[in-house]
Amino acid sequence: MDAQFTEEDEAFRAEIAGWLEAHLCGEFEIVKGRGGPGDEHALFEERHAWERLLGEHGWIGIGWPKSVGGRELSITQQMIFYEEYARAGGPGRVGHIGEGLLAPTIIHFGTEDQKKRFLPKIMSGEEVWCQGYSEPSAGSDLAAAQMRAELDGDDWVLNGQKVWTSGAEWSDWCFLVCRTDPDAQPKHRGISYILCPMDQPGVEVRPIVQMTGDSEFSETFFSDARTPKENIVGEVNGGWAVAMGTLAFERGASTLGQQMSFQNELDEVIKVAKENGKSKDPLIRQRIAEAWSGLRIQRYHALRTLSGSDEADPPPSSSISKIFWASWHRDLGKLAMDVMGADAELAEGAPYDLSGLQRMFLFTRSDTIYAGSNQIQRNIISERVLGLPRERR
Repeated sequence: MDAQFTEEDEAFRAEIAGWLEAHLCGEFEIVKGRGGPGDEHALFEERHAWERLLGEHGWIGIGWPKSVGGRELSITQQMIFYEEYARAGGPGRVGHIGEGLLAPTIIHFGTEDQKKRFLPKIMSGEEVWCQGYSEPSAGSDLAAAQMRAELDGDDWVLNGQKVWTSGAEWSDWCFLVCRTDPDAQPKHRGISYILCPMDQPGVEVRPIVQMTGDSEFSETFFSDARTPKENIVGEVNGGWAVAMGTLAFERGASTLGQQMSFQNELDEVIKVAKENGKSKDPLIRQRIAEAWSGLRIQRYHALRTLSGSDEADPPPSSSISKIFWASWHRDLGKLAMDVMGADAELAEGAPYDLSGLQRMFLFTRSDTIYAGSNQIQRNIISERVLGLPRERR
C-alpha cells in the first residue's frame, strides 16, 4: 500500500478530527480515553450516549455498502477514521461488537430481512451486541461447542452456557454458535449461527468479578431461551463458515486505530520515564526504542495486509500479525511497570483504583490468549502456511 494520502484523504482527516474536537467536550469530556481494554466497565451509560451521537452523525458503519445505509468509505479513509478517533482519545466503543463483527456477518451471510431488522439499530447506536462463542469446555476448540438449539414450532429453543462473554450484562442481543446436530461428523458440521435477544426470562448473566472489583465479561446461561426461527444466519448446520467469517472481520481497518491506541500508551510510558528520570537508564531507553520500532513494524505490516486482501478472507499474515502485536503489547505492559518503578505497586485510590498504565499492564496479560492464543496462531502458520504435519490431536 502507498502510505501517502491524497488531498481527498487529508480533507477527510481534517473533517473527522474537527468533528471529534467539537464533540469530545462538554458532557462527553468525561469519556475521553475511557472504556478501552481493561476499562470496559467504565461509564457505560455515558459511552452509550456517545455511541448514539456517533450514529446520529453517520460515523457508524462507515465501511458498510451504501446499499445497506453505510458510507462505503475506502479502506484508506476507514483507517484515517480509526486513527483520528484513537488520537483524539475517543472512548471505547460499546457498539464495536455489533458494528465490527455482527454487522459485516449479516451483510455477507444474512437475508434481506435480517439486514433490514438488525443493521439500522446498530447504525443508530441503539442496540448493543455480545458474542457467544466460548464455553467452559470449548475455548480455542470452538468446534467442541455443546450449547444446544432445537427447533420448536416457529422458535429455536436454546440451552447451554457461554463464558467470557464481553459486555453481556449491557447487551440487548447475542450472536451464538449452537449445536443443532449432535451426531454430525466432523463436529464442526453440526453447528448453527443464531441470534438471540438477551432480555428474556431464559437468559441469566453472571458477571465474573475480578480482583479489581470490575467485571468486563460474564458467564451467560441459556435455559429454554427462545428466538424466532428466522434468526439463524446462513444454513442450519452451516454455522461454522459463518462463525469463521465473523472472526475474519476482526482483522479489518480498525487495526490502525488499535495501533494508535498503542501509540497513546507508549507516549504515556515515555512521559513517565522523562518525569521520573528512568529515561536516563540505557536499558530502559533501549526497550523504549524497541517498542517504538515494533509499533512502526505493526503499522506497515497492517498497511500491506489491508492493501492486498479481502477482509472476509484474510491472508496467513493475519496470524503473524496477531502473534506480533499481542507479544509486543504484553512487553509494553512490562515496560510500563518497570518505568513506573515502585509506584507501579500502589493503587491510586481505594479500593482498587488503578492508573491507565496499571490497567493496561493487567489487561495485556490476556493479549496472547484471547482471539486465538499464540500457540494456536503458530499451529495455523505451521500447518496452513508452511505445510508442516498437523499437530497430534
